[in-house]
Amino acid sequence: MVQKYQSPVRVYKFPFEMVMAAYEKRFPTCPLIPVFLGSEVLSESASADGSTHVIERSCKLSVDAPRLLKKIAGVECVFFIQKNTLSWRDRTLLIEAHNETFASRVTVLETCSYSVHPDNESWTCFEQCASLDIKSFFGFENTVEKIAMKQYTANIKRGKEVIEYYLSELMSEGITEIPRWVPPAERSSPSKAASPPAAPSCCPAARAELRLDLPAADSASRDASCSLGTSEPSTPDADKLDADYIERYLGRLTPMQESCLIQLRGWLQETHKVKIPKDEHILRFLRARDFHIEKAKEMLCQSLTWRKQFQVDYILETWKPPSGLEEYYAGGWHHHDREGRPLYVLRLGQMDTKGLVKALGEEALLRQVLSINEEGQKRCEENTKIFGRPITSWTCLVDLEGLNMRHLWRPGVKALLRIIEVVEANYPETLGRLLIVRAPRVFPVLWTLVSPFINENTRQKFLVYSGNNYQGSGGLIDYIDKEIIPDFLGGDCLCQVPEGGQVPKSYYLTEELENLDHIRLWAETIYQSAQVSKGAPHEIMIEIVESSSVITWDFDILKGDMVFNIFHSKRTPQAVKREVSSSVPAVNNEQLIDRSWVLGVDYSIVESPLTCREGESIQGSHITRWPGIYILQWRACGPTHARVDEVLSSLQGSAPKCKVMYYTEVLASHDFRGSMTSLESCHSRFSQISVTTTSSSQSQDGSLISR
Repeated sequence: MVQKYQSPVRVYKFPFEMVMAAYEKRFPTCPLIPVFLGSEVLSESASADGSTHVIERSCKLSVDAPRLLKKIAGVECVFFIQKNTLSWRDRTLLIEAHNETFASRVTVLETCSYSVHPDNESWTCFEQCASLDIKSFFGFENTVEKIAMKQYTANIKRGKEVIEYYLSELMSEGITEIPRWVPPAERSSPSKAASPPAAPSCCPAARAELRLDLPAADSASRDASCSLGTSEPSTPDADKLDADYIERYLGRLTPMQESCLIQLRGWLQETHKVKIPKDEHILRFLRARDFHIEKAKEMLCQSLTWRKQFQVDYILETWKPPSGLEEYYAGGWHHHDREGRPLYVLRLGQMDTKGLVKALGEEALLRQVLSINEEGQKRCEENTKIFGRPITSWTCLVDLEGLNMRHLWRPGVKALLRIIEVVEANYPETLGRLLIVRAPRVFPVLWTLVSPFINENTRQKFLVYSGNNYQGSGGLIDYIDKEIIPDFLGGDCLCQVPEGGQVPKSYYLTEELENLDHIRLWAETIYQSAQVSKGAPHEIMIEIVESSSVITWDFDILKGDMVFNIFHSKRTPQAVKREVSSSVPAVNNEQLIDRSWVLGVDYSIVESPLTCREGESIQGSHITRWPGIYILQWRACGPTHARVDEVLSSLQGSAPKCKVMYYTEVLASHDFRGSMTSLESCHSRFSQISVTTTSSSQSQDGSLISR
């Protein structure tokens, strides 16, 4: 397996020429990097005008590995070839490196670049990416991979510290400015007599010569502009992450955690080009899966599909709690804890859970919990700005005084488990701490029923206090400021959370509505789902009355790869529907194009086929030229080389199925507002947790398609 690393953009608040001078101080040896034993110049060249300087070095690195492994490999150090291409004209440095030692067994590739910050030409950006592919290594492939990645990541941040150290050293020597390179013709021009001399190549001898020629600068103003102090993070590119931004808004991450975030974010930008979740949202799913990219990707994609399908993004705008829920649901937001996390108070012991389920149904309770989680995310963002540090989770204070066997009513516990399942799948790592106070004797019974459905990482955040143990040192005071502790727990702060109480039976739903309640949430969606297998495409018919009408679509490829087609039919098709047994929402397969139809005679292609990969989100539109029947088709497209298990499945008549979730809409031409109109309509909307990124669109013969 190839291990990859991608760094965030690291910004030096110094001009490019100063950073280059500091960078060259690392050679031929660098005591600040112990593993770097030395280097030797293999070749060096420069352009005639001095604008380009290319140097190739052999670098010697020590190996931090077990003695037995080094003895088996027969080496104490390894050699890398590094090629640096410096352009003074463009103010860029490209560093390309690969391993020379064990090149037939291990492939290590690294690319680094220094460039001018796009928004501030006095700052310099640094990016770094690398890959490690171990083909064979005496049976120690996994061990070598772990050692190599550990040693590599340990030296990543050290590299920035070294550059900053040498920048400080340059400034202590009085070097606060290095003139930019100018073409020779301009240097000799009389009108340019006052221009600074061209900056020479950053080799040690030239740098020493440069120091003698530098004019003195106003130290006060220069120190202010070149200070190593922090300022508001600035992202050099909308599609890239700045290391300072990560630390300010997302928290301290290890180099590999940063790399996982950037890789998953990059994948989402490729497959969901119109929208991607916010960075803190992506990070939560990575943390929930211990930064395993593939597992986090699967969990996140399922959640994004769920949010889109059931319009969860707009629940804060559309959900209005019934009056009974507002009166008898004993929960609400209450200031924040000592760490700045939003604090949610739930007086579960005072709630009539049986009465709430019977009066309002599971759906209303689920929507209430979802709205609480959405509000919690919103409050985390606000507190991040208020407290000036990353706050990505909230604290929940649960008071169990009054909890009894009524709360263990089986349908109520069943509804609770369903809610926990939805929250665990779609709001991972949003709970920072759960403080349970005044737990009665019946609590262990409830905990035994509920705990298996709670993630292990989440369970570790639970703190349980029985009786009055929450008072005094070691209790709530350790997590919540005294002046914020609610009055009903002996604090001085008036808590506005409803007190709950018994729900009147007059509020109860009729038996018929109660039985239907559990499926209403899953039925309330504008999206449909279909399964597609080889030889069994899914097709839908759209009848157009007026030419120049606009067919719009929005679909997600949930499983497998597909080809999307649009046809105009001269014949009215007869549907052949194949029902597929599946859990809600219903999944079906319908075929309209008869096998006897002839392409170009009975029906024709109006769009070039679009190949869609698993995980992609496609939005687009087609302006019709003629009235009549149009057919939208999704058909499976398998890999060039099928896997053995797929071949066996097809022989057994159970070919692997693809799955698509889609929504279509027809608009009159005067209502059309460009591509992705279906998402701008009153029915279907973009995710509120998403941010706009650069989108790529494809226009073909009156069609607009965006991934």
